[in-house]
Amino acid sequence: MRNKIILPLFLIVFTLLGGCGYNTLQTTDEQIKAGWAEVLNQYQRRADLVPNLVNVVKGYAAHEKDVLTRVTEARAKVGTIQATPELLNDEQAFAKFQAAQGELSSALSRLLAVSENYPQLKADGLFRDLQAQLEGTENRITVARNRYIQAVQAYNVTVRQFPSNLTAMLFGYKTKPSFTVENEKEIAKPPKVDFSGTPPPSPTGASSK
Repeated sequence: MRNKIILPLFLIVFTLLGGCGYNTLQTTDEQIKAGWAEVLNQYQRRADLVPNLVNVVKGYAAHEKDVLTRVTEARAKVGTIQATPELLNDEQAFAKFQAAQGELSSALSRLLAVSENYPQLKADGLFRDLQAQLEGTENRITVARNRYIQAVQAYNVTVRQFPSNLTAMLFGYKTKPSFTVENEKEIAKPPKVDFSGTPPPSPTGASSK
């Protein structure tokens, strides 16, 4: 008799949860986790390229200390942020992570722009290989970020929209932070380099005439 009562109640609850966005919340939450893992994977791939890239550039443009230091410090700052799963539920921590990655993007963009002043560096096979790897990684980062943004958008709509918002409240689902469009545009901007001033000294230290 007890089982006859429990089974219909279970079916009713199951049907209500399915109709109130519970399954969608589960699905989109898993998509966010998968998307975030790929974002972190590509960011780590980029960070791993930085030391070799800096060393190669240093061999031809050691006097570009400000640029080289900025890249190194930006990478170090990224490494200090623990990208734990809890970060996705903390808007301030997520913003801090986003800002650190943006600083590294900007620093690397500046480094590649400065390299245009050094034909010998541009001709170096290792530099060309690292540059190609970096460009490929940046493209993969963009793809991974866009997938994450789409997953978060679908999830957040479910969390906010009636009647699934009632299910979200019941089970403690809250909106998650995402990368902003403004941030994407800012990172994509090429650095401004002034080539009208005094040309940089040659790698040998000799002044140009």
